[in-house]
Amino acid sequence: MKKLLPLTLVLLAGCAVIPKGEAPPPSSQPSSTYTALGTEPGWTLKVTPGRLYYDGDYGKTKIDVPRPEPRTTFNGHRYETARLTVDVTHSQCSDGMSDRLYEDSVTVTADGRTVKGCGGAILSPQTLEGTDWMILRVGNMDALSDRPANIAFADGRISGTSGCNRFSGPYDVNTTALTLGPIAATKMGCPGTAMDQERAVFAILTGTIGMTFRNGDTLILTGSGGRTMVLKRKV
Repeated sequence: MKKLLPLTLVLLAGCAVIPKGEAPPPSSQPSSTYTALGTEPGWTLKVTPGRLYYDGDYGKTKIDVPRPEPRTTFNGHRYETARLTVDVTHSQCSDGMSDRLYEDSVTVTADGRTVKGCGGAILSPQTLEGTDWMILRVGNMDALSDRPANIAFADGRISGTSGCNRFSGPYDVNTTALTLGPIAATKMGCPGTAMDQERAVFAILTGTIGMTFRNGDTLILTGSGGRTMVLKRKV
């Protein structure tokens, strides 16, 4: 498994240092919506500046209440209302479905029933191995909706489709760079726009290319000449 350790260091470098055993103070008025979710049974929670919205049991339970001031807890905070209690703990959490990692573990008690899940920002994957990505944009072109293109990483190899031909080849990861070996592809002919997309994809997937993450769930590959490819992680 190829660990992207330097990426973790970059993420930590911009964070404030919190003394061990202390939780960062919650904002009394969050400026944006905080989202959490869980499975089996499926549920979602949205914390806005003014309200708590809970949708549980695959939509059978709905709770909409004013948002109280959060109370600081060990490494997190809690919202308490008559029907809804929300505990947010700042520890990494996997959603158990897509192997995504989130920054928080979240426990919700709704009408006496307790469920657990994840919330907050999606974290960058620690390894590309075992991940699959949908190509959204290549250079200044949006990916063709009728010609879906993707890239997957498994067993030390990259594989996928350009929206026309399938391709595969070896890959390696070195800090924030992705190094590709020779890429082999099928030779099927496709309509003009599909071939344009394919040429743009293969022009980037050559040699050593830059690799960065945005919001944990978006991968940006940068080839020679600054050409970029934007990919979204598939569920």
